[in-house]
Amino acid sequence: MKKSLFQIRENRAITSEVYRMVLEGDTSAITVPGQFVNIALDGFYLRRPISVCDWDEETLTILYKVVGQGTAYMANLSQGKSLDVLTGLGNGYDISKSGESPLLIGGGVGVPPLYGLAKRLCLAGIAPSVILGFNRKDELFYEDEFLDLGIQVYVTTADGSYGIPGFVTDAMEGIPSSYLYTCGPEAMLRAIYQKSTCDGQFSFEERMGCGFGACMGCSCETKYGYKRICKEGPVLERGEIVW
Repeated sequence: MKKSLFQIRENRAITSEVYRMVLEGDTSAITVPGQFVNIALDGFYLRRPISVCDWDEETLTILYKVVGQGTAYMANLSQGKSLDVLTGLGNGYDISKSGESPLLIGGGVGVPPLYGLAKRLCLAGIAPSVILGFNRKDELFYEDEFLDLGIQVYVTTADGSYGIPGFVTDAMEGIPSSYLYTCGPEAMLRAIYQKSTCDGQFSFEERMGCGFGACMGCSCETKYGYKRICKEGPVLERGEIVW
């Protein structure tokens, strides 16, 4: 974990509710896809945990959905504003287990960390397939960014307004998968767990207090005892999950 000041380079809406923020600063503590950052906001007691979408040596990209006062405040932040950010939080995904044809499945704001994962799998010479799930077409984001990686992308919408009608599990049939990586709401993760047959890693969303394991507020039961989603997670192996 590292505490640093980051400067906002870009902060813009990519859907009616989802924003893309690019921050410039010290990203050295971010080492694997699937980690998250914790952002301090003026006037708010708790930091806001946001998954890392992508990063390089100088910049950090996050995508966030406006769901409350904190994220509404973030949406109004201007270019050049400095933010106090804790980086390098969480365990992230292990790409060494991917095999030759991993399948990545993201739902809603579970999509962003899978972009960074897909990008690094491609850099390692592995071409994943990706399923992106949304409620309706106007919620869709980052399809083009995944396609630009040169990989196969499937989009599902619950109302059938775009792509494959239904849920992400409806798109899983017939897609070869040596390993599974997924992130999204718990109900979606549970459905994927029940539908899939290969091993994999599941990234869980959980309300957090501190974000680095001190408060124990995000502890969850696993087959090997309780784990803190912010510290030993957010990624859990399929074999340790207790529903």
